[in-house]
Amino acid sequence: MQALKIFLRSAHFITIAFFFASCLVLIGFTTNPFGHKTLKDAKASIAPPAVPAVSATLRETNDNNSAQTFDIQGELRQGDTLSKSFIRHGVPPAVRVRLIESLGETIDFKRLRPGDHYSIKVDDEEKLLKCVYEISPLESYTLIGTDNGYRIERDLKNLETRKIRISGEVDTTLFDAFPGEIKTPKLVYAFADIFSSRIDFNTEIRVGDRFGLIVEEYYLFGEFIGYGPILAGRYESAGGGLFEAFRYNPGNKSDSYFDRAGKELGSSFLRSPVGIGRISSRFSWNRRHPVSGTVKPHLGVDLAAPTGTGVMAAADGKVVFAGRNGGFGNQVIIAHGNGYRTHYGHLAGFKKGLKAGQRVKQKEIIGYVGATGVTTGPHLDYRVQHHNSFKNPLSLEYRPKSVLDGEKLAELRESISPLVSELYADYSNSVLEVGSLVIDGERRIAFL
Repeated sequence: MQALKIFLRSAHFITIAFFFASCLVLIGFTTNPFGHKTLKDAKASIAPPAVPAVSATLRETNDNNSAQTFDIQGELRQGDTLSKSFIRHGVPPAVRVRLIESLGETIDFKRLRPGDHYSIKVDDEEKLLKCVYEISPLESYTLIGTDNGYRIERDLKNLETRKIRISGEVDTTLFDAFPGEIKTPKLVYAFADIFSSRIDFNTEIRVGDRFGLIVEEYYLFGEFIGYGPILAGRYESAGGGLFEAFRYNPGNKSDSYFDRAGKELGSSFLRSPVGIGRISSRFSWNRRHPVSGTVKPHLGVDLAAPTGTGVMAAADGKVVFAGRNGGFGNQVIIAHGNGYRTHYGHLAGFKKGLKAGQRVKQKEIIGYVGATGVTTGPHLDYRVQHHNSFKNPLSLEYRPKSVLDGEKLAELRESISPLVSELYADYSNSVLEVGSLVIDGERRIAFL
Protein backbone atom coordinates (compact mmCIF):
# COMPACT_ATOMS: atom_id res chain seq x y z
CA MET A 1 0.00 0.00 0.00
CA GLN A 2 2.78 2.34 0.92
CA ALA A 3 4.51 1.51 -2.37
CA LEU A 4 1.32 2.41 -4.32
CA LYS A 5 1.15 5.81 -2.62
CA ILE A 6 4.76 6.51 -3.56
CA PHE A 7 4.11 5.47 -7.19
CA LEU A 8 1.01 7.74 -7.49
CA ARG A 9 3.12 10.73 -6.38
CA SER A 10 6.00 9.96 -8.78
CA ALA A 11 6.82 11.54 -12.19
CA HIS A 12 6.32 8.15 -13.85
CA PHE A 13 2.66 8.09 -12.93
CA ILE A 14 2.13 11.64 -14.28
CA THR A 15 3.82 10.76 -17.59
CA ILE A 16 1.69 7.58 -18.05
CA ALA A 17 -1.51 9.46 -17.19
CA PHE A 18 -0.79 12.24 -19.68
CA PHE A 19 -0.12 9.65 -22.41
CA PHE A 20 -3.48 7.84 -21.91
CA ALA A 21 -5.37 11.15 -21.78
CA SER A 22 -3.86 12.25 -25.08
CA CYS A 23 -4.88 8.98 -26.70
CA LEU A 24 -8.51 9.39 -25.56
CA VAL A 25 -8.65 12.93 -26.99
CA LEU A 26 -7.20 11.78 -30.32
CA ILE A 27 -9.66 8.86 -30.56
CA GLY A 28 -12.52 11.25 -29.86
CA PHE A 29 -11.55 13.60 -32.68
CA THR A 30 -10.94 10.89 -35.27
CA THR A 31 -14.15 8.95 -34.55
CA ASN A 32 -16.17 12.24 -34.35
CA PRO A 33 -18.82 10.82 -31.97
CA PHE A 34 -20.47 14.21 -31.35
CA GLY A 35 -20.82 15.30 -34.96
CA HIS A 36 -18.03 17.93 -34.79
CA LYS A 37 -15.64 18.52 -37.70
CA THR A 38 -12.86 16.02 -38.15
CA LEU A 39 -9.19 17.01 -38.15
CA LYS A 40 -9.21 16.68 -41.90
CA ASP A 41 -12.18 19.01 -42.14
CA ALA A 42 -10.58 21.43 -39.71
CA LYS A 43 -7.45 21.58 -41.81
CA ALA A 44 -9.47 22.29 -44.91
CA SER A 45 -11.25 25.18 -43.22
CA ILE A 46 -8.04 26.98 -42.25
CA ALA A 47 -7.32 29.90 -44.59
CA PRO A 48 -3.91 29.76 -46.30
CA PRO A 49 -1.34 32.19 -44.90
CA ALA A 50 -0.88 35.53 -46.64
CA VAL A 51 1.99 35.60 -49.14
CA PRO A 52 4.42 38.43 -48.33
CA ALA A 53 5.09 41.05 -51.00
CA VAL A 54 8.18 40.50 -53.10
CA SER A 55 9.32 44.11 -52.58
CA ALA A 56 8.07 47.23 -50.86
CA THR A 57 8.33 48.93 -54.25
CA LEU A 58 6.18 46.36 -56.08
CA ARG A 59 2.60 47.40 -56.84
CA GLU A 60 0.03 45.12 -58.51
CA THR A 61 -2.29 46.67 -61.07
CA ASN A 62 -5.26 44.99 -62.69
CA ASP A 63 -8.70 45.65 -64.14
CA ASN A 64 -11.53 43.42 -65.26
CA ASN A 65 -10.39 43.22 -68.89
CA SER A 66 -6.60 42.91 -68.68
CA ALA A 67 -3.91 40.63 -67.34
CA GLN A 68 -2.13 41.43 -64.13
CA THR A 69 0.79 43.85 -64.33
CA PHE A 70 3.26 44.93 -61.70
CA ASP A 71 4.93 48.34 -61.26
CA ILE A 72 8.39 48.42 -59.67
CA GLN A 73 9.60 51.80 -58.45
CA GLY A 74 13.29 52.26 -57.63
CA GLU A 75 15.98 54.85 -56.97
CA LEU A 76 19.76 54.63 -57.13
CA ARG A 77 21.62 54.93 -53.82
CA GLN A 78 25.20 55.94 -53.13
CA GLY A 79 27.52 53.19 -54.39
CA ASP A 80 24.83 51.48 -56.49
CA THR A 81 25.27 50.00 -59.91
CA LEU A 82 22.13 49.70 -61.98
CA SER A 83 22.16 45.92 -61.57
CA LYS A 84 22.57 46.17 -57.78
CA SER A 85 19.62 48.55 -57.54
CA PHE A 86 17.46 46.30 -59.73
CA ILE A 87 18.23 43.28 -57.52
CA ARG A 88 17.38 45.22 -54.34
CA HIS A 89 13.99 46.20 -55.74
CA GLY A 90 13.07 42.71 -56.94
CA VAL A 91 13.38 43.16 -60.70
CA PRO A 92 13.20 39.67 -62.30
CA PRO A 93 16.57 38.41 -63.67
CA ALA A 94 15.50 38.28 -67.33
CA VAL A 95 14.06 41.79 -67.11
CA ARG A 96 17.29 43.04 -65.50
CA VAL A 97 19.37 41.72 -68.40
CA ARG A 98 17.00 43.17 -71.01
CA LEU A 99 16.94 46.61 -69.34
CA ILE A 100 20.68 46.91 -68.91
CA GLU A 101 21.24 45.94 -72.56
CA SER A 102 18.56 48.29 -73.90
CA LEU A 103 19.24 51.32 -71.67
CA GLY A 104 22.98 51.01 -72.30
CA GLU A 105 22.41 51.67 -76.02
CA THR A 106 21.25 55.24 -75.23
CA ILE A 107 22.32 56.18 -71.70
CA ASP A 108 25.94 56.57 -70.66
CA PHE A 109 26.04 54.58 -67.40
CA LYS A 110 28.98 56.72 -66.24
CA ARG A 111 26.49 59.57 -65.89
CA LEU A 112 24.23 57.67 -63.48
CA ARG A 113 24.02 59.30 -60.06
CA PRO A 114 22.39 58.60 -56.70
CA GLY A 115 18.81 59.84 -56.86
CA ASP A 116 18.17 58.64 -60.42
CA HIS A 117 14.65 57.19 -60.43
CA TYR A 118 13.10 54.42 -62.51
CA SER A 119 9.68 52.85 -62.98
CA ILE A 120 9.33 49.37 -64.50
CA LYS A 121 6.13 47.64 -65.61
CA VAL A 122 6.07 43.83 -66.03
CA ASP A 123 3.25 41.33 -66.56
CA ASP A 124 2.45 38.25 -64.47
CA GLU A 125 4.77 36.17 -66.69
CA GLU A 126 7.66 38.52 -65.84
CA LYS A 127 7.74 40.03 -69.31
CA LEU A 128 8.99 43.62 -69.56
CA LEU A 129 6.28 45.98 -70.79
CA LYS A 130 7.70 49.46 -70.14
CA CYS A 131 10.45 51.29 -68.27
CA VAL A 132 10.92 55.02 -67.54
CA TYR A 133 14.38 56.09 -66.37
CA GLU A 134 14.74 59.64 -65.01
CA ILE A 135 18.21 61.18 -64.70
CA SER A 136 16.93 64.67 -63.89
CA PRO A 137 13.65 66.60 -64.13
CA LEU A 138 14.68 67.56 -67.66
CA GLU A 139 16.13 64.25 -68.83
CA SER A 140 14.23 60.98 -68.84
CA TYR A 141 13.96 58.01 -71.19
CA THR A 142 11.10 55.63 -71.93
CA LEU A 143 11.59 52.02 -73.06
CA ILE A 144 8.48 50.32 -74.47
CA GLY A 145 7.79 47.00 -76.13
CA THR A 146 6.97 46.86 -79.85
CA ASP A 147 6.19 44.09 -82.36
CA ASN A 148 9.89 44.06 -83.26
CA GLY A 149 11.32 44.13 -79.76
CA TYR A 150 11.86 47.29 -77.70
CA ARG A 151 12.24 50.97 -78.50
CA ILE A 152 13.86 53.61 -76.27
CA GLU A 153 13.26 57.34 -76.69
CA ARG A 154 14.16 60.50 -74.81
CA ASP A 155 11.06 62.15 -73.37
CA LEU A 156 10.17 65.69 -74.46
CA LYS A 157 9.90 68.26 -71.67
CA ASN A 158 7.73 71.33 -72.06
CA LEU A 159 9.10 74.14 -69.93
CA GLU A 160 7.62 77.49 -69.05
CA THR A 161 10.16 80.31 -69.29
CA ARG A 162 9.91 83.62 -67.45
CA LYS A 163 12.29 86.46 -68.24
CA ILE A 164 12.50 88.60 -65.12
CA ARG A 165 14.21 91.79 -63.99
CA ILE A 166 15.73 91.99 -60.50
CA SER A 167 17.15 95.15 -58.99
CA GLY A 168 18.27 96.44 -55.62
CA GLU A 169 20.32 98.89 -53.60
CA VAL A 170 23.23 98.03 -51.30
CA ASP A 171 22.77 98.82 -47.62
CA THR A 172 25.18 96.33 -46.05
CA THR A 173 26.29 93.53 -48.40
CA LEU A 174 25.46 92.43 -51.93
CA PHE A 175 23.78 89.32 -50.52
CA ASP A 176 21.46 91.39 -48.34
CA ALA A 177 20.65 93.72 -51.24
CA PHE A 178 19.10 90.95 -53.35
CA PRO A 179 15.34 90.56 -52.80
CA GLY A 180 14.26 87.76 -50.49
CA GLU A 181 12.18 86.02 -53.15
CA ILE A 182 15.16 84.86 -55.22
CA LYS A 183 15.08 81.06 -55.45
CA THR A 184 18.76 80.26 -54.80
CA PRO A 185 21.91 82.10 -53.65
CA LYS A 186 23.62 80.83 -56.81
CA LEU A 187 22.12 83.85 -58.54
CA VAL A 188 24.05 86.25 -56.28
CA TYR A 189 27.31 84.36 -56.83
CA ALA A 190 26.74 84.31 -60.60
CA PHE A 191 26.15 88.09 -60.65
CA ALA A 192 29.30 88.73 -58.61
CA ASP A 193 31.27 86.35 -60.82
CA ILE A 194 30.37 88.27 -64.01
CA PHE A 195 31.87 91.49 -62.63
CA SER A 196 34.75 89.84 -60.76
CA SER A 197 37.34 91.39 -63.10
CA ARG A 198 35.89 94.89 -62.69
CA ILE A 199 34.69 95.03 -59.07
CA ASP A 200 36.00 93.44 -55.91
CA PHE A 201 32.80 92.88 -53.92
CA ASN A 202 34.95 92.34 -50.84
CA THR A 203 36.40 95.87 -50.83
CA GLU A 204 34.76 98.17 -53.36
CA ILE A 205 31.03 98.15 -52.61
CA ARG A 206 29.44 101.13 -50.88
CA VAL A 207 26.13 101.90 -49.25
CA GLY A 208 23.86 103.29 -51.97
CA ASP A 209 25.34 101.24 -54.83
CA ARG A 210 22.58 100.07 -57.19
CA PHE A 211 22.38 97.05 -59.42
CA GLY A 212 20.06 95.29 -61.83
CA LEU A 213 19.99 92.11 -63.88
CA ILE A 214 17.85 90.18 -66.33
CA VAL A 215 17.65 86.40 -66.08
CA GLU A 216 15.34 83.58 -67.17
CA GLU A 217 13.56 81.26 -64.75
CA TYR A 218 12.49 77.77 -65.83
CA TYR A 219 9.41 75.92 -64.57
CA LEU A 220 8.25 72.34 -65.15
CA PHE A 221 4.59 71.62 -64.34
CA GLY A 222 4.48 74.88 -62.39
CA GLU A 223 7.50 74.02 -60.22
CA PHE A 224 10.68 76.15 -60.34
CA ILE A 225 13.66 74.06 -61.51
CA GLY A 226 16.41 76.64 -62.03
CA TYR A 227 17.79 79.89 -63.36
CA GLY A 228 19.36 80.10 -66.77
CA PRO A 229 22.49 82.20 -67.37
CA ILE A 230 22.19 85.90 -66.54
CA LEU A 231 21.39 87.74 -69.79
CA ALA A 232 22.37 91.26 -68.75
CA GLY A 233 23.58 93.07 -65.65
CA ARG A 234 24.64 96.50 -64.40
CA TYR A 235 26.29 97.83 -61.28
CA GLU A 236 26.27 101.55 -60.43
CA SER A 237 28.65 102.76 -57.75
CA ALA A 238 27.40 105.45 -55.38
CA GLY A 239 30.82 107.09 -55.73
CA GLY A 240 30.53 107.20 -59.52
CA GLY A 241 31.18 104.60 -62.13
CA LEU A 242 28.94 102.25 -64.10
CA PHE A 243 29.69 98.65 -65.04
CA GLU A 244 27.62 96.74 -67.58
CA ALA A 245 27.58 93.17 -68.87
CA PHE A 246 25.60 91.64 -71.73
CA ARG A 247 25.70 87.95 -72.63
CA TYR A 248 26.79 87.63 -76.27
CA ASN A 249 28.47 85.21 -78.65
CA PRO A 250 30.68 86.97 -81.22
CA GLY A 251 30.61 83.84 -83.38
CA ASN A 252 34.10 82.50 -82.83
CA LYS A 253 33.78 81.23 -79.24
CA SER A 254 31.26 80.34 -76.56
CA ASP A 255 28.96 82.90 -74.97
CA SER A 256 30.69 85.55 -72.89
CA TYR A 257 29.93 88.96 -71.35
CA PHE A 258 30.72 92.31 -73.00
CA ASP A 259 30.05 95.93 -72.17
CA ARG A 260 28.61 98.32 -74.75
CA ALA A 261 32.11 99.43 -75.74
CA GLY A 262 32.85 95.86 -76.89
CA LYS A 263 35.23 95.02 -74.04
CA GLU A 264 34.91 91.45 -72.84
CA LEU A 265 34.50 91.18 -69.10
CA GLY A 266 37.11 89.05 -67.48
CA SER A 267 40.83 89.53 -67.49
CA SER A 268 44.03 87.59 -67.16
CA PHE A 269 43.55 87.57 -63.33
CA LEU A 270 40.54 87.77 -61.02
CA ARG A 271 40.47 90.69 -58.62
CA SER A 272 39.55 88.23 -55.85
CA PRO A 273 39.64 84.40 -55.74
CA VAL A 274 36.77 84.40 -53.20
CA GLY A 275 33.47 85.47 -54.71
CA ILE A 276 31.99 87.29 -51.72
CA GLY A 277 33.83 87.79 -48.46
CA ARG A 278 35.46 90.46 -46.30
CA ILE A 279 39.01 91.80 -46.16
CA SER A 280 40.32 91.17 -42.66
CA SER A 281 43.92 92.24 -43.33
CA ARG A 282 45.50 94.21 -46.19
CA PHE A 283 48.85 94.17 -47.97
CA SER A 284 51.42 95.83 -45.70
CA TRP A 285 55.16 96.02 -45.10
CA ASN A 286 54.82 96.44 -41.33
CA ARG A 287 51.76 94.68 -39.99
CA ARG A 288 51.56 93.50 -36.39
CA HIS A 289 50.85 89.77 -36.56
CA PRO A 290 47.59 88.94 -34.75
CA VAL A 291 49.01 85.73 -33.22
CA SER A 292 52.70 86.38 -32.52
CA GLY A 293 52.35 90.13 -31.94
CA THR A 294 55.56 90.84 -33.90
CA VAL A 295 55.69 93.50 -36.62
CA LYS A 296 56.64 92.12 -40.02
CA PRO A 297 55.53 92.37 -43.67
CA HIS A 298 52.18 90.89 -44.74
CA LEU A 299 52.67 90.51 -48.48
CA GLY A 300 49.12 89.56 -49.37
CA VAL A 301 45.50 90.15 -48.40
CA ASP A 302 43.38 88.12 -45.99
CA LEU A 303 39.85 87.41 -47.21
CA ALA A 304 37.57 86.29 -44.37
CA ALA A 305 34.76 83.91 -45.36
CA PRO A 306 32.96 80.95 -43.78
CA THR A 307 34.88 77.69 -43.55
CA GLY A 308 34.28 75.65 -46.69
CA THR A 309 33.76 78.62 -49.04
CA GLY A 310 35.19 77.76 -52.47
CA VAL A 311 38.50 79.31 -53.51
CA MET A 312 39.01 79.88 -57.25
CA ALA A 313 42.16 79.89 -59.33
CA ALA A 314 42.80 83.56 -60.13
CA ALA A 315 43.98 82.69 -63.66
CA ASP A 316 44.81 79.76 -65.92
CA GLY A 317 47.99 78.02 -64.83
CA LYS A 318 49.75 74.96 -63.45
CA VAL A 319 49.77 73.86 -59.83
CA VAL A 320 53.37 73.83 -58.58
CA PHE A 321 52.60 73.12 -54.92
CA ALA A 322 49.65 71.67 -53.01
CA GLY A 323 50.29 70.62 -49.43
CA ARG A 324 51.22 71.71 -45.94
CA ASN A 325 53.50 74.76 -45.72
CA GLY A 326 54.34 75.84 -42.16
CA GLY A 327 52.36 78.81 -40.87
CA PHE A 328 50.37 78.99 -44.12
CA GLY A 329 48.80 75.62 -43.29
CA ASN A 330 47.30 73.95 -46.34
CA GLN A 331 48.50 75.97 -49.32
CA VAL A 332 48.26 75.93 -53.12
CA ILE A 333 50.71 77.77 -55.38
CA ILE A 334 49.93 78.21 -59.10
CA ALA A 335 52.33 79.35 -61.84
CA HIS A 336 50.66 81.44 -64.58
CA GLY A 337 53.45 82.36 -67.00
CA ASN A 338 55.21 85.70 -67.54
CA GLY A 339 56.76 85.30 -64.09
CA TYR A 340 53.45 85.36 -62.15
CA ARG A 341 52.50 83.03 -59.32
CA THR A 342 49.53 83.12 -56.96
CA HIS A 343 49.53 81.73 -53.39
CA TYR A 344 46.45 80.50 -51.47
CA GLY A 345 46.98 79.77 -47.76
CA HIS A 346 45.15 78.49 -44.64
CA LEU A 347 42.87 76.24 -46.74
CA ALA A 348 40.58 73.80 -44.98
CA GLY A 349 41.31 71.32 -47.75
CA PHE A 350 42.00 70.90 -51.45
CA LYS A 351 39.77 70.07 -54.37
CA LYS A 352 39.61 66.29 -54.71
CA GLY A 353 42.50 65.04 -56.82
CA LEU A 354 44.36 68.36 -56.94
CA LYS A 355 48.15 67.85 -57.09
CA ALA A 356 51.34 69.47 -58.31
CA GLY A 357 51.73 69.39 -62.09
CA GLN A 358 47.98 69.63 -62.75
CA ARG A 359 46.68 72.43 -64.99
CA VAL A 360 43.73 74.51 -63.80
CA LYS A 361 41.43 77.05 -65.47
CA GLN A 362 40.55 80.51 -64.23
CA LYS A 363 37.64 80.36 -61.72
CA GLU A 364 38.12 76.61 -61.19
CA ILE A 365 37.70 75.67 -57.51
CA ILE A 366 41.08 74.60 -56.12
CA GLY A 367 40.34 74.47 -52.38
CA TYR A 368 38.20 75.73 -49.53
CA VAL A 369 38.54 78.53 -46.99
CA GLY A 370 39.78 77.29 -43.62
CA ALA A 371 41.92 78.08 -40.59
CA THR A 372 44.91 75.76 -40.92
CA GLY A 373 48.37 76.94 -39.95
CA VAL A 374 48.95 80.01 -37.77
CA THR A 375 45.70 81.94 -37.81
CA THR A 376 42.98 83.36 -35.58
CA GLY A 377 40.02 82.28 -37.73
CA PRO A 378 38.86 81.07 -41.16
CA HIS A 379 40.16 83.17 -44.05
CA LEU A 380 42.18 82.95 -47.25
CA ASP A 381 45.72 84.34 -47.35
CA TYR A 382 46.00 85.42 -51.01
CA ARG A 383 49.28 86.57 -52.54
CA VAL A 384 50.47 87.53 -56.03
CA GLN A 385 54.14 87.04 -56.83
CA HIS A 386 55.82 88.54 -59.93
CA HIS A 387 59.27 87.07 -60.44
CA ASN A 388 60.90 87.44 -57.00
CA SER A 389 58.67 90.12 -55.45
CA PHE A 390 55.14 90.17 -54.12
CA LYS A 391 52.55 92.68 -55.41
CA ASN A 392 49.43 94.08 -53.78
CA PRO A 393 46.61 92.05 -55.41
CA LEU A 394 44.17 94.95 -54.95
CA SER A 395 46.24 97.46 -56.89
CA LEU A 396 47.07 95.41 -59.98
CA GLU A 397 45.50 96.34 -63.32
CA TYR A 398 44.85 93.69 -65.95
CA ARG A 399 43.88 93.88 -69.62
CA PRO A 400 40.41 92.71 -70.78
CA LYS A 401 40.29 89.30 -72.42
CA SER A 402 39.27 90.72 -75.81
CA VAL A 403 37.85 93.85 -77.46
CA LEU A 404 35.35 93.92 -80.34
CA ASP A 405 35.56 96.58 -83.04
CA GLY A 406 34.22 97.33 -86.50
CA GLU A 407 31.43 95.05 -87.70
CA LYS A 408 31.69 92.83 -84.62
CA LEU A 409 31.06 95.83 -82.36
CA ALA A 410 28.10 96.96 -84.48
CA GLU A 411 26.61 93.45 -84.34
CA LEU A 412 27.02 93.38 -80.56
CA ARG A 413 25.21 96.70 -80.10
CA GLU A 414 22.36 95.66 -82.38
CA SER A 415 21.99 92.29 -80.61
CA ILE A 416 21.91 93.69 -77.06
CA SER A 417 19.68 96.71 -77.81
CA PRO A 418 16.49 95.04 -76.45
CA LEU A 419 18.32 94.00 -73.27
CA VAL A 420 19.57 97.56 -72.74
CA SER A 421 16.00 98.87 -72.91
CA GLU A 422 14.73 96.23 -70.47
CA LEU A 423 17.62 96.70 -68.08
CA TYR A 424 17.09 100.45 -67.75
CA ALA A 425 13.29 100.63 -68.11
CA ASP A 426 12.91 101.16 -64.34
CA TYR A 427 14.17 99.73 -61.08
CA SER A 428 11.23 97.47 -60.34
CA ASN A 429 11.35 93.72 -60.00
CA SER A 430 8.98 92.30 -62.59
CA VAL A 431 8.27 89.55 -65.11
CA LEU A 432 9.19 90.87 -68.57
CA GLU A 433 8.16 87.94 -70.73
CA VAL A 434 6.58 84.49 -70.45
CA GLY A 435 7.18 81.77 -73.00
CA SER A 436 7.65 78.04 -73.52
CA LEU A 437 10.52 75.81 -74.47
CA VAL A 438 10.65 72.15 -75.54
CA ILE A 439 13.69 70.23 -74.31
CA ASP A 440 14.77 67.21 -76.32
CA GLY A 441 18.01 65.37 -76.98
CA GLU A 442 19.28 68.16 -79.25
CA ARG A 443 18.74 71.09 -76.86
CA ARG A 444 20.20 71.55 -73.41
CA ILE A 445 20.01 74.32 -70.87
CA ALA A 446 22.93 75.55 -68.80
CA PHE A 447 21.59 76.20 -65.31
CA LEU A 448 23.34 78.36 -62.74
